[in-house]
Amino acid sequence: MTALVERHGNTAPGPQSVRAPRFTAMVVVASPFVRETLARTLRSLGAAEVVEASSLAEARTRALGTTSRDLAVVDSSLPDGSGIALVRELRGLGWVRGLVLSSTEDPYTVRAALAGGVRAFLVTASSGGPAARASSLPHTLAARPRAARLTGAEALSGREVEVLQLVADGRSNKEIGEALGLSALTVKSHLARIARKLGTGDRAEMVVVAMRAGVVV
Repeated sequence: MTALVERHGNTAPGPQSVRAPRFTAMVVVASPFVRETLARTLRSLGAAEVVEASSLAEARTRALGTTSRDLAVVDSSLPDGSGIALVRELRGLGWVRGLVLSSTEDPYTVRAALAGGVRAFLVTASSGGPAARASSLPHTLAARPRAARLTGAEALSGREVEVLQLVADGRSNKEIGEALGLSALTVKSHLARIARKLGTGDRAEMVVVAMRAGVVV
């Protein structure tokens, strides 16, 4: 799950703390446990309001109930239809950023999500059931204080930001290397340095932190 926040202006953060804008999110997941876990994680990342829904129908009803519509986190498979199709609908209603959760790495599903305007596609572990999958989401993100994670994101070099932006776009290490004219080993080295600065080696979580800090869009 990803909190995407756009940076406004080029003003560097002050020495006292790193503060990112508050945002509104909606979580559309059938499982109550997964939904509540994601909502807690989003609040820990700075969400001022998290709207929860368990189905397409409920999401459509609740989608217009907020004045700001920053981020929609949607399960790809909902009881009454496709989460990817829902993200497309939500974009039309003003939810400009979308994250799709899926237990499958099917490339056609990923491409369909990206073609529908989804900015991030997170593949969750398929074993252990929904509770086991969700229970692992907040732990590494909570391992470091939020200000420390955001400060680490601000310390990324220009090249590291370029690499991380391509990670956020769903590119593999090979594709990142081809896009930037780098060897696979160099890409791996960049990712290792990014992981040290952000406090996590998980690709999805690196993107979460960087987007929350506004260095990746």
